[in-house]
Amino acid sequence: MTQAPHSESPPSADAPHADEGFSKTRLKQQSHELQKLGMALADLSAARLERLQLPERLLDALTMYRDTRSHEGRRRQLQYVGKLMREVDPAPLREAVAEAKVGSARDTLLLHETERWRDALLAEDEALTTWLHQHADCDAQRLRSLIRAARRESALPPEQRNPRSARELFQFIRPLLADTTT
Repeated sequence: MTQAPHSESPPSADAPHADEGFSKTRLKQQSHELQKLGMALADLSAARLERLQLPERLLDALTMYRDTRSHEGRRRQLQYVGKLMREVDPAPLREAVAEAKVGSARDTLLLHETERWRDALLAEDEALTTWLHQHADCDAQRLRSLIRAARRESALPPEQRNPRSARELFQFIRPLLADTTT
């Protein structure tokens, strides 16, 4: 029996990046990475997205992704976002996402540090001495007044408490801590 000669077919024109020599697995990995980046971009605020100066089609696709509620619709829209992401340089987009995450983490740390200081100032007088030593530019008289008022409120029975003074103390020390951490 004779076999028909095997002819090699030319690479199809619709195969993405066939001429670049990338494996199909690698191309899929890149596509998934761009989709993940697109998902992270969709989580950014509209103001941050505007600063990135994305192409209008990509910006519209990200907005549509945010607004889509069905699982299958989101999956398909994310694939479209990934496709559009191939047309832009992903490096500045990754930096913007990383910056947003770091900024959020920094804000969370500041919040916890402020709460810790507020609780310490309310609990013991020695904390006030430490605070004034570390923050010499602080309005000591205003700080003492806020601490006294918050302590008075915390001494009341639970049904009569109003945490207004503790909030004011928090609002007073937060900017001072923000100045030292930046």
